[in-house]
Formats: sequence, structure tokens, C-alpha cells
Amino acid sequence: MFIGIDDTDSPAGMCTTYLGARLVEALRDAGLEVFEVRLVRLNPNAPFKTRGNAAVCIEAGGDSEVAFSLASGLVEELAEFSCANTNPGLVVAERRPDPAFYWKAVQDFCTIEEARAVLDREGAQYRGWKNGRGLIGATAAVASVLPDRTWELLAYRRRALWGTPRRVERASIFAAEAETWPHTWDSVDRENNVVVCVPHTPDPVLFGIRGESPAWVTRARSFIRAEETEREQVWVTNQGTDVHLIARTIGSLLEGRSYRVPGRVAERPTTGEGGHVCLVLGDGDRHLTCMAFEPTKGFRDVVRGLIPGDTVLACGSYKHGTLNLEKIRIDALADDRAVRPPLCPACGTRMTSAGKEKGYKCRTCGARSKEPEVVTRSRAIRTGWFEVPPTARRHLSKPLTRDIT
Repeated sequence: MFIGIDDTDSPAGMCTTYLGARLVEALRDAGLEVFEVRLVRLNPNAPFKTRGNAAVCIEAGGDSEVAFSLASGLVEELAEFSCANTNPGLVVAERRPDPAFYWKAVQDFCTIEEARAVLDREGAQYRGWKNGRGLIGATAAVASVLPDRTWELLAYRRRALWGTPRRVERASIFAAEAETWPHTWDSVDRENNVVVCVPHTPDPVLFGIRGESPAWVTRARSFIRAEETEREQVWVTNQGTDVHLIARTIGSLLEGRSYRVPGRVAERPTTGEGGHVCLVLGDGDRHLTCMAFEPTKGFRDVVRGLIPGDTVLACGSYKHGTLNLEKIRIDALADDRAVRPPLCPACGTRMTSAGKEKGYKCRTCGARSKEPEVVTRSRAIRTGWFEVPPTARRHLSKPLTRDIT
């Protein structure tokens, strides 16, 4: 059977993965067998998400009624019901529903009614608390298929420490990254000297290590020195896979979806208030505004280095008519040509304009020329992929260390 749970947390606390880890223990204590524990990220632009829009799915064997009862009890014990936007959903399905619902939930938007229709078709047991919005994520989790997968080890704090400052030795996290990268990633942001894997929210997670296998995340964990944990769980996930990105062209994008969009740079990028960089791409007579926001740090320098005529593939979320960049592939660089007055052939000084459409004149000797000097300047950037730093990376965005194509 497949047990799906979603929307049990709030900005003030809890984490659906913690509830899932507790359920894994309860299922095993009840004599049920657990085959896989899955953390499923859905559309990162969902308006009602708490933080990373994650749901969980536990594949297990045994009595589904027992599983449903245990899961229901944990939801009622742990979910943040006092929060107006916390609306848990629980699903127990004896077979995996049509994966089309998962793909829609990760790349588009689904309704509660659509989720219920899928579950009724499968004869699944389910329950929604309050308005039942969590049924969307719970259904997507049990319907999920992972053609590409990664793993994350999540360490959870003891209950008495929730909401207090986390005690994790910074140097040990950098050591874990040094020993296991590129097989693990996003534990730290080395360029900006920042720890990434330790959250700052008042939830049960102490830290999380992402990587390419259970063995690598477990090895990285062995280097980390921190406060005593209540429990730890390794999840198989769709994180770092780019499954949220849809291939589309300029002019065909829809609000709240994430895309891979080819285009040609239409004008030189500009830096606005707050350090945000604006890039305009063109495709025929259609144009698309892309943004590299201040938190993307050095990535903005790549965007600033583009000039009209460069061809790129831009990746990111489309919100309010703008593509918010997560990564960019530079496919071809245009010649950066500059036009300036020529040197005087007689005396070697730089000529000046003689007036509109009158060419150039040497102020020293009076010589004239009709043609300007055209200079091709060297480019500071190169072709290839460029990405935002770990501090700005979304859960689903695939890091370049995973061999982006």
C-alpha cells in the first residue's frame, strides 16, 4: 500500500516529514513492513505552501486499516490545526494512482475535487481535515513516479528543543561537504561561506543532507557534530531533478509554472534598486523579462555579462509576467563590437565627430575621415550552464554537479 500525507505544518512549527518519520516507526512497531519512504516536492509556486511544498509517501505492506488508523492518530496528534492554512490530508491506496496527477501537481495546479476523483476511482481510503487541501499533496505523493531520484537524510530535534537555537558545529558541516562533494550537495555555500542545510524556522528539523545515494548522505552525516537528535530518516526524493521545468517558448508561458525557455538577448541587462538584475529575451516580435534577484549573488554577474545577440536557455518560475531565473545556459556569444572615432592617419590623435553624417575630423591637423573604428571587445563570460548559489537554490532545481544537459 501507499500512504500519503500532506499539509500538517505551519510557519510556526511542525514538519510533514517529521510526522512521516514518526509513522514509519509506528508502522514497524505494529508489525507492518516498510519498503520505501519518499519525500515529494510539488509545484514550488503553489500559493498555499508553507515552506518547500513537500508531501510524503510511505510504501508499506500489511493491514491497510491499521495503517490508516495509525496515520490518522498521528495527524491529529501532531498537525498544526490552529493555523488557518493548515489543512491536512491522508491517503491510503492499495495501488499507485495514475502518475498524471503527480505530474500535474509538480508542474501545474490541482484541485481538491480532482484529488478526490482520483482517489474514488482507485477505491482508496482517505481523509481531509478542515478544508482538506492536503489531499492534493497526499494524492500526488502516492501517485508519484521518480525516473530521476536523489536522497536526503533528515535529522530531527528532540521535542523539548523545538523553537530554540540549533546547536550544529559549523566547521563539521564544511568538513562533511569537503569529504563528500560532489556526491552530496547544498550542505554549504562555499562561495558565500554560508551553511545551507540547517534551517532557521521553528520546526523539528535539525539539518538535512542531500546526495546521490543513501550511502553518501549517511557518510556525510558521520562528519557532523551537533546536539543529540530524536530520530533520523533517509528519504528518497525528487529534489534536485528539475522535474518542475516545462519546455516552452516565449509567448506561451502561464502564471505560476516553471519553464525552460530559449531566447536571444534583446538588450543589455540593467541593475535596478536592491541589486536585482533585469534581462530581456526576444523571440521574433515576442519578449520575456527575466530577473536575477539579489539573493542569487554572483550569478547576477553572469547575467550582467550578456549582450544583445547572445542566445540562451533560461530556466525558472514564471510569476507576474517575469521569469525568475534559477539557472541559465549560454549557447552562443555574439561579437561585442564598439564603434568609436578613428585615429588620425597623419598625427595619430583620436578624431572627433564632425557633425551628424559628416564623418570625423582631427582637431590637431584638420584631417578628415568618413569611417569609424570598429573594435571587437573580448567577452568575460563563456558558453555553458550557470546556476544560482546553494543559498538561493530551490529544492527541485537540479544542481550542475548532477551533470545538467
